[in-house]
Amino acid sequence: MQALHLRVRGLPDGEPVEWWIDRGVLSAEPIANADTVFDGGWIIPGLVDAHCHVGLGPGGAVSLDEAVTQAETERDAGALLLRDAGSPVDTRSFDDREDLPRIIRAGRHLARPKRYSPGLPIDIEDESQLPAAVAEQARFGDGWVKLVGDWIDRGVGDLAPLWSDDVLKAAIDAAHAEGARVTAHVFGEEALPGLINAGIDCIEHGTGITDDIIELMLEQGTALVPTLINIENFPGIADAAGKYPTYAKHMRDLYASCAQRVGAAHEAGVPIFAGTDAGGMIAHGRIADEVEALKRIGMSPTAALGAASWDARSWLGRPALEHGASADLLCFSEDPRVVGVGHPDLVILRGRVWR
Repeated sequence: MQALHLRVRGLPDGEPVEWWIDRGVLSAEPIANADTVFDGGWIIPGLVDAHCHVGLGPGGAVSLDEAVTQAETERDAGALLLRDAGSPVDTRSFDDREDLPRIIRAGRHLARPKRYSPGLPIDIEDESQLPAAVAEQARFGDGWVKLVGDWIDRGVGDLAPLWSDDVLKAAIDAAHAEGARVTAHVFGEEALPGLINAGIDCIEHGTGITDDIIELMLEQGTALVPTLINIENFPGIADAAGKYPTYAKHMRDLYASCAQRVGAAHEAGVPIFAGTDAGGMIAHGRIADEVEALKRIGMSPTAALGAASWDARSWLGRPALEHGASADLLCFSEDPRVVGVGHPDLVILRGRVWR
């Protein structure tokens, strides 16, 4: 494979830098006879979609071939590292493919019966079984486990927690003992204290966060992946919930207050990362839209881009642009903090130019 050379400005500092790529690996040391493939412009580590679902479509699980297409769509959009936050399809065979993004898997969603989208989670009949199920998914996944923290309880007609506090503590401890982190789907307010006090590592969506919850997240070091472009679906979910008016009103209220609440979390210093929730109601390949949404809640262009690139990679324990790292990167003719990241001029994955 021909060695490659790039002469660019790196972010976040904007300083001129040169990189060489040999056999898929970045080098800060010059390599003779390398082919200069980008001269001028800007370079960033490949984008990260920290909440997506490869193998999941609007109707549920998809074929493995369709899952490949989803991953290719992410790659072409510049999302070269994906945290798959729960999928009914086993995509571990993708790890052997040089043409697909790297995936960090959380295994299957864990929920109570009839308390999540049918067919997606592993249903836990007796909540005392949750710690064992969490340990199993920790061993199956790539360092993450995904819980369903709240969902509509049709008996009460509104969002409600799925798990008791003592079971959550035991389950999260079980994941940590396996070296895995835990995250949870949470829309409303009520489930958040139990999850955060139990030591959960991340909250997905988090539309129910309040000032006291923000303080608790800061104390515990809990991260937030707000999936802002998916929250735009809340009014439609409410419109379809005619049998449950309390739930419908709650979803509309959560939608109306989302920007203010997530903005307050950012202002307070809660770590926030970009995730689209692609795979269900959101199409794959939309990480650029999530970056723009993060700007609208008050993040600076540099911070919003970092939440989908270098900062997200650090949080997930993956390298960014450094000597000896895999050459997974994007190049732009213009500053992506200004023009956005929707149209990278060059996509390089594992040292190979894809676009």
